[in-house]
Amino acid sequence: MKTVQLQRQKDKEWQYLSENVSLKSPLVLVFGNRYLLEDAAIYEEVRSLFPDGHLIFGSSSGEIVAGAVNDEHITITAIEFEKTRFEVQTTSIIEAHNDSEQAGRTVVDKLSKEGLKHIFVISEGSSVNGSALTKGMQEAVPEVLITGGLCGDDARFERTLASYNQQPKEGEIIVIGFYGETFEASFSIYGGWTPFGPERLITKSEGNVLYEIDGKPALDLYKRYLGDKAAELPGSALIYPLNVKSQENEQSFVRTILNIDEEQNAMILAGDVPEKATVQLMMTNMDNIAIASETAASRAMEGRKTPPELALLISCIGRKLVLDQRVEEEVEEVMSVIGNDTTIAGMYSYGEIAPFYGEQSCKLHNQTMTITLISE
Repeated sequence: MKTVQLQRQKDKEWQYLSENVSLKSPLVLVFGNRYLLEDAAIYEEVRSLFPDGHLIFGSSSGEIVAGAVNDEHITITAIEFEKTRFEVQTTSIIEAHNDSEQAGRTVVDKLSKEGLKHIFVISEGSSVNGSALTKGMQEAVPEVLITGGLCGDDARFERTLASYNQQPKEGEIIVIGFYGETFEASFSIYGGWTPFGPERLITKSEGNVLYEIDGKPALDLYKRYLGDKAAELPGSALIYPLNVKSQENEQSFVRTILNIDEEQNAMILAGDVPEKATVQLMMTNMDNIAIASETAASRAMEGRKTPPELALLISCIGRKLVLDQRVEEEVEEVMSVIGNDTTIAGMYSYGEIAPFYGEQSCKLHNQTMTITLISE
């Protein structure tokens, strides 16, 4: 495996973070600030750098590259695989008539199934229901490990962009299938958030829209908890996500609020919240988040046959807001476990995709550090 990494800020030149070596037909992951990706010239600019590359774009809430965390940058990680074949397929949530489960099933069905070892997902994060998306994808290939994340837009929640071999646009869902006898992928997730306060019952919900808790309007109740911070919704909700326990899942899961509906007194979440599930508010601190990232890295290293060559890190925007000026600490904790010889790339997202630790079927998560380690 050969990798090249570079970055640039607005109105500045590209800066190489690694040796500028020639790559043949590389997989090129381009994560960046949404405003910068909207530049009409960006696609041709990246294409000129990698004429025969497979270019995958995703807007982020911060870019992780070479051990650093950037804002208002575009970062590129280009990978030439020497023993691994990969295939890229796309679909649009718009073309799927906003049916996220069908979109997930459709895009994975496009991949060649013979020898498929792993799927990495870069999905738009504004319109998709991540729970339904992961359900559709996993049903299409129940035995294949799927990891990845939902694109971000800092804390604006306006729109997200993604694309494959074209100008970044809204609505795109991209999957990368990996094939090869020597290909190895491992993963882990960990959050570091703690539930607090009373458990309450979800009495009315539909998919990822939460209408009532304990028979009362969900948004009203949530605003009461936030106090003065309610005026900053939906951004302030990233600091106080919801811990959800349902009868269908043995493990509880975390949900963040992507938007609010004042007219319906409802909250739109990143994934499904079933009726009759219980919810609690959650909180954390800087040290807990950093320790959680170290735990995720240690678990991802368990049982590996070969040292990782590439680490893809998808962490939640809510974690970044809590860490603030110490945001690079969680990346440093990962590096302390996996070593400095591993190429690190990734982004802060609106949702992370991976199975629970020790499981096979992928789920949507919020407020986690999700790590995918790859070697060939």
